[in-house]
Amino acid sequence: MLSEILTRKLVKNYKDIENEKTRNSYIYVGGLVGIVCNLILTVVKITVGIISGSVSILADGFNNLSDMASSLITMIGMKLANRPADKEHPFGHGRIEYLSALVVAFMVMLVGVQFIKTSFERIIHPVAVVFEILPFILLIISLLIKFWLSRFNKFVGEKINSSALKAASVDALGDVFTSTCVIISFLAAKFTTFPIDGYMGVIVSLFILYAGFSLVKDTISPLLGESPDEELVKSIKQGVLSYENIIGVHDLIIHNYGVGKCMASIHAEIPSNVDLITIHEIIDTAEREISKKLNIYLVIHMDPMCIHDEKVNGIKKEVQDILLKYESIKSMHDFRITEGNDKINIIFDVEVDAYDINTKEKENKLRCDIQKDIKNLDSLYNCVITIDKYF
Repeated sequence: MLSEILTRKLVKNYKDIENEKTRNSYIYVGGLVGIVCNLILTVVKITVGIISGSVSILADGFNNLSDMASSLITMIGMKLANRPADKEHPFGHGRIEYLSALVVAFMVMLVGVQFIKTSFERIIHPVAVVFEILPFILLIISLLIKFWLSRFNKFVGEKINSSALKAASVDALGDVFTSTCVIISFLAAKFTTFPIDGYMGVIVSLFILYAGFSLVKDTISPLLGESPDEELVKSIKQGVLSYENIIGVHDLIIHNYGVGKCMASIHAEIPSNVDLITIHEIIDTAEREISKKLNIYLVIHMDPMCIHDEKVNGIKKEVQDILLKYESIKSMHDFRITEGNDKINIIFDVEVDAYDINTKEKENKLRCDIQKDIKNLDSLYNCVITIDKYF
């Protein structure tokens, strides 16, 4: 509730989340709130840690300091990511947002490594932790602030689909857990001389390392080229098929150049007897309308298909029946035949899962098996098969 009220007050046109300026405003607000909250938490925890002599509280405080730096880097990264396209980067600078999240992840891991070392030293050489009620109350308040910050980052991150803010939300929720452990160890210091503070410091540090590793994994995946969002794939295919005279689609490839910056290309099958000017106008309309609706840049390639020749359709049906036994084949397209004096060339493409058929050896074996099966139908059949990968 508070998150929604805050964004309504600070974000102009807060409902228009498809607008790039509105999205940027959300990220700025998220970053600013993160900086303010983590600055308060850093000051409180480092002060309490120094007064009490608790290494686990100090570790937690420096973790909040790295979170504050992460919010600042997120804001800077977003600013750089929204720089316009230039000669060297014709698709813009959107991936800088992923890089900024990656910098944050390495900072988190660095803090974790440093405090593992400090915590082990505290276990070997214990130091008494001084419990006082006022610092304890401040730690409880800081825990509540961190929990709210996690909810706020999640709210904004999901609203605008920001990987950086979603990562910040997970990190903040992890901090809630580690801070709870720290508070418990601080309270326990009142009743025992056992160096629980050092052991808790190790636990906190390991959790920080795990959080950093998870952030690295999540942010490096889109940079390496992860699979596209299934909902986007479905929306593009259904959108193209909804236009008149488009009877099939295949070879969809989506390139991600940052959040809200996708380029997609797809092949659309059309009847070969449709007037070229008419179908060209349909394709242009589809490109323009789908690009605007899904906030992408879509390019559609036309593949004319002969759909009224009974002989072609008969052979196509025979081939389709054979392909059903191959689980790795997702679809067939671009089917056509050419006849010579002593053979009938059957030319078509099959689409396979890129993870199943991931080597040249597997690709060649699949092609040979299909050719052999079709040759058994008629010795005149000569197959020319192109294997497309489904990404």
